[in-house]
Amino acid sequence: MEVIIIGGGIIGLSSAFYLQQAGYTVTVIDRTDMQQGCSYGNAGYICPSHFVPLATPGIVRQGLKWMMDPKSPFYIKPSLSSSMISWGWQFMKSATKSHVERSAVPLRDIALLSKQLYEEWSRIPGLDFSYDPKGMLELFNTEENAHHAEHTVKDALALGIDARLIDHQTLQQMEPDTPIKALGAIYFPGDAQLYPNQLMQNLIKYLRQQGVRFIGNEEVTAFITEGNKVQGIKTTTGFHTADHVVLAAGVWSRELAQQLRLNIPMVGGRGYSVTFEDAPYKVRHSVILSEARVAISPMNGNKIRFGGTMEITGLNAPPRMQRVEGILASVKRYFPAYDIPLPAPEKVWYGYRPCSADGLPHIGTMERYPNVTVATGHSMLGISLGAATGKLVSELVSHVPASMDITPFKVERFS
Repeated sequence: MEVIIIGGGIIGLSSAFYLQQAGYTVTVIDRTDMQQGCSYGNAGYICPSHFVPLATPGIVRQGLKWMMDPKSPFYIKPSLSSSMISWGWQFMKSATKSHVERSAVPLRDIALLSKQLYEEWSRIPGLDFSYDPKGMLELFNTEENAHHAEHTVKDALALGIDARLIDHQTLQQMEPDTPIKALGAIYFPGDAQLYPNQLMQNLIKYLRQQGVRFIGNEEVTAFITEGNKVQGIKTTTGFHTADHVVLAAGVWSRELAQQLRLNIPMVGGRGYSVTFEDAPYKVRHSVILSEARVAISPMNGNKIRFGGTMEITGLNAPPRMQRVEGILASVKRYFPAYDIPLPAPEKVWYGYRPCSADGLPHIGTMERYPNVTVATGHSMLGISLGAATGKLVSELVSHVPASMDITPFKVERFS
């Protein structure tokens, strides 16, 4: 049985991993060379601590305030496009307390499953990706966020996620290499870190060795359908037939899904990152600066990555270096000894996260076309939820019981 996977990011590759194991003949097709997408430049977090979706109460009001600041961590470019308006309306409807409460358990479950699977991957010869289960520190610097941290710890413990509120002294003991300006932090011992570039490169190499076929720089333009079945796909260079199709094309999934009459309100949330090798900037844990929405990631022993921002804008909009300035300035506020120079534009990575309208991924088999499985909309959690999503996709295609309840991820929930 032949399966075509549209999309060569971590979701597509993870799906290929488990589908190949299940005995399918797998082809991965991507519009790029699969060497630079959003799965490469992210923070590399595997984070069960992230059980709160992007759509939360107050985020719209805060976003409106931030829109006036070109260096702010969150920005939505005003647009009259129907897709942006649709997404914005659904996003505002989803940003409720009840939605956050309903989302916590499924986000926890898929993240814990993913962590377990990454641990299994880390023991596969030739599939090294610098897996490091040291945990994460979420720093806070205001009394408001200190109060919020108390509630976060309480909610995490209620979900069975280990979380500890630590004061400045304990924080400094855990990160002794440089002075830190923060009131305290939440410590999540169950989180982990990996090096995304190494994961992607070695995973592609491993999958090739297992017989997975890769087709790069070929864009899918249409689906070939007959009745309630997709017979294959049309690309910029030809046709490919398949018994089953997996749609895992990240931010491009929305337009492709529309061709199958499936509505997935989704936009590209652009993020930026800068990576330094052998730099004097040292942290021993994954770090999040809560007020600034900035991530700091120690990677592969000698690297450190600073990343952040959520910029909802067009996929062809030029990058804004002011966003990078904002990231580095925020780091300086928490780590006053770090004088980080603004890198040249060509040294800055940026990519588009597929942000669903309610902050939950879309994972499931289509009702209209039962031989199409969708896996997209993971927002900032693509790497974190990647391995689990691939496992769930394989279970869906194979018609075996899923490893968890995926009802909250139903692909038609906005149709």
